[in-house]
Amino acid sequence: MIQEKINIIVSPEGSLEVLSHHEVERLRDKSQSHVHELLRRCSLAVLNCGTQTDNADLIFNAFSDFDIHFVQNDWGLQLKLLNAPASAFINGQMIKGIKEHLFAVFRDIVYVADQIEQADTQVPMSTSDITDAVFHILRNAKVLNSRVRPNLAVCWGGHSIDRTEYSYTKKVGYEMGLQGLDICTGCGPGAMKGPMKGALLGHFKQRIFDGKFLGFTEPGIIAAEPPNPIVNGLVILPDIEKRLEAFVRSAHAIIVFPGGPGSMEEILYLLGILVHPANYGVRIPLIFTGPEKNRPYFQMIHDFIGATLGFETQQLYKIIIDDPKQVALIARKSMDKMKQKRKSLGDSFCFNWQLKIDPDFTTPFYPTHENMAGLDLSKDLPPAILAANLRKVFSGIVAGNIKSEGIKAVEKYGPFELNGDSNIMTLMDHLLSSFIAQGRMKLPGSIYEPCYRVAA
Repeated sequence: MIQEKINIIVSPEGSLEVLSHHEVERLRDKSQSHVHELLRRCSLAVLNCGTQTDNADLIFNAFSDFDIHFVQNDWGLQLKLLNAPASAFINGQMIKGIKEHLFAVFRDIVYVADQIEQADTQVPMSTSDITDAVFHILRNAKVLNSRVRPNLAVCWGGHSIDRTEYSYTKKVGYEMGLQGLDICTGCGPGAMKGPMKGALLGHFKQRIFDGKFLGFTEPGIIAAEPPNPIVNGLVILPDIEKRLEAFVRSAHAIIVFPGGPGSMEEILYLLGILVHPANYGVRIPLIFTGPEKNRPYFQMIHDFIGATLGFETQQLYKIIIDDPKQVALIARKSMDKMKQKRKSLGDSFCFNWQLKIDPDFTTPFYPTHENMAGLDLSKDLPPAILAANLRKVFSGIVAGNIKSEGIKAVEKYGPFELNGDSNIMTLMDHLLSSFIAQGRMKLPGSIYEPCYRVAA
């Protein structure tokens, strides 16, 4: 299929109306080619909003001639886009929401390159440094508001879900919108779009016109899951670990819809943090929910958690089947309790500083074949450490499924090899096989070739 392309100059909207000469020169600096390539790839992902593919390489190959040049005037920055997707424009003008997302990409990548990466090259970042970095990225994006009572519901779930599941996510979103809750997701399609779409209607019925619809993403995944049009607060975190930390420190409640390996990665990340002894007094309302047809799905997830992380970990969440109103009501009531507790502790409403997050959850995991095969998946490990390692397994599978570097690594070296305790491997194989059978690995219409192999 031939893609229509366009050359155009655009001015900022929402972010980066003014950049210093130093910042623009850095963007033009050929020695900073990694920054330019990051900007190019993330910008192309945003411009391809609505693309019906979750293979990043297909997008990058279709627009391999896409490029960005920078035009600096004293009154601000302009971008010259070469061979950009014409679908991002109407009547010769870039669609407003896409334009806001495009300059959010530049805002975050420029900020991270200037403020975070430079500091990291001088002194390696500690876990507290990483938390500070996440906070500053969110603050720079203006998505933190300490004056608003806790009302942010983070929604996790798959990009590849069926019509019944998608309809249910909208119903839950609608009920949360009526409760006045804002929504934060991974910003893509499927279970990331549905709750926002429902909440938008709920907000309108309540005449809430300034609701937040936040989308947290990262460069490795944005092309496979471009921001959906409802997102009005896009933030690009540097890597998956900082993205996950942004979710859990911003959330006042977390709702999990059906999903695949990406959803399991998110679940294990949060449970691994909450099960740590230092966090026993810190609770984030966590609800697994779906329509009646998903009852076996959540039972399978529940059984996997119990068999690997234990009964106590299972007590950290509720499973609510086919009851959107109950989900919204529990989320709202839990937030009210959270407000009182944080107020008594003098803690921030908009960013949970109380959580202790160990380096196993903050240090970026690079899913090479060697790293994947070397993960310790023993039942003798403490639950928090086993959860961290299981999280890395699913992170690697996500990379092999939809991230450009992961796809190329699997094409070159074959599937990732997964080794560990025989019982855990059996459970893992059953869970992943179920995801494949239910079409949760890739968008419908794709033939899925597993990027992993579970050792016997």
